[in-house]
Amino acid sequence: MSKPLGFEKPLGMRDVLPDTLEKQRWLEERLKECMVRWGYREIATPTLEYYDTVGGASATLDNKLFKLLDKEGKTLVLRPDMTAPIARVASSLLKDEPLPLRLMYTANVFRAQAQEAGRNAEFGHTGIEYIGSDLADADAEAIALAVSVLKACGVEMFKIVIGHIGFLEGLLEEIVENPADRETLKEFLHYRNYVGFRAYVKGLALNKENEQRLCELLTLRGGKELIEKAKSITVNGRARKAVLNLAELWEALEAYQVTDYILFDLNLLSNLNYYTGVLFEGYAANQGFPLCTGGRYNGLMAQFGRPCPATGFAVRMDRLMDASEYKPEPVKRVFILYSENQRKEALEKASKLRLEQGLVVIAQRKEEYDAAIHTQLQDEVIDLTKEGA
Repeated sequence: MSKPLGFEKPLGMRDVLPDTLEKQRWLEERLKECMVRWGYREIATPTLEYYDTVGGASATLDNKLFKLLDKEGKTLVLRPDMTAPIARVASSLLKDEPLPLRLMYTANVFRAQAQEAGRNAEFGHTGIEYIGSDLADADAEAIALAVSVLKACGVEMFKIVIGHIGFLEGLLEEIVENPADRETLKEFLHYRNYVGFRAYVKGLALNKENEQRLCELLTLRGGKELIEKAKSITVNGRARKAVLNLAELWEALEAYQVTDYILFDLNLLSNLNYYTGVLFEGYAANQGFPLCTGGRYNGLMAQFGRPCPATGFAVRMDRLMDASEYKPEPVKRVFILYSENQRKEALEKASKLRLEQGLVVIAQRKEEYDAAIHTQLQDEVIDLTKEGA
């Protein structure tokens, strides 16, 4: 017989204690306030979705999905992201709403982790979806809003790293004929295995010029100057079109005055396969994982019967909490201490202070109160037992 589960939690799940949750809620409010001011309206979707609907449309790998069966035998999933559910709603309940749609959300998402991974399987996402525009202005708005929310949440040093799926895949298509070789090279880039990338390129028996163009890809990191450098290694195809898109995006970001926070990285890849153009990640100083991820996904809406372009991003709340300098302001509390025969008087006084002055009031039997344990410096104590003595 297996050992009873007492205090254990399922793999990847965690409890959030009051002090931590207080910070998380504060950050969520800052994010939502900022997004509302940019014209985004909040939406909520179910925690459970049909596998055939949202599970299949999501970019999350199938082995990362939490699956279960309903009473009718249909397969359900715990939502692995919010982009696919919102695409479903935008194509059904909001199908008659004029485009573009600006939607925002705060929700927990679920992705299964390997036994040895030690990562969260449930985590909070706060983000936006901008549905219905294919202009560089829409990508610029999403990126500028990401900058705005990170600043609003007290992240002092960060960069938004921008790549482009069209450039990377277009360049590989120009040079590497075999699709399997292209996928292998993308895998090296995704895992930042640049030594392996160079060795694999050498094994492809390309001419010297094409080998040099591929290796040049690894150096394409920087600011505005990178655009001309990227253009120089492309021909008039998909990759060249992506470079022109990035040039237009940079102009829009200059108008937003956020380019100090921007860094191009044209070998950036995502593990989500629905991105079709610009993609980006936000990194704080001294953190190895992105605080936020986003990009353009022009093919997803068509899966729900409303073909149209879209872009967006999501902030990982657990990582934002590690990066934010926010420290909770001490909340003044009023303790009303009472004896058994003073209960009614104490509770009436507590109710009056809460309603009329908006104070945090704790009514406490005197014998259960210990000032050394319960009281903080800013707290006030009203001891009715002394007043009635």
